[in-house]
Amino acid sequence: MEGLAQYFLSMMTLVFAIASIIAGIFTAYFGSGKSRAVGAILIIIGLLVGVIFLWGANVLSSFMGMPPLEILQFTGTVINGVVAVVGAVVGALIALGIFLLAIMKA
Repeated sequence: MEGLAQYFLSMMTLVFAIASIIAGIFTAYFGSGKSRAVGAILIIIGLLVGVIFLWGANVLSSFMGMPPLEILQFTGTVINGVVAVVGAVVGALIALGIFLLAIMKA
């Protein structure tokens, strides 16, 4: 059961960090006024969660001087999880492409 929690937490933090940074970039670039501030906050939050992910993956543990918490040790789960996420995204893009092709031809 602990392995499932590590898969969940590792992929959740990775995808949250990436999505937050991308959403923040778009919001800061295309927004105006308060929206730009929200975009900057999203970028900062994404970077902080990204640092937590890298710490859990033992990339930053030597810099931080302390190993990650036991629940955040993503070392073995990161590669499997990233491969699973990439496979899911590729499968979704193929399905979306076939769907769009079928709709455009109909």
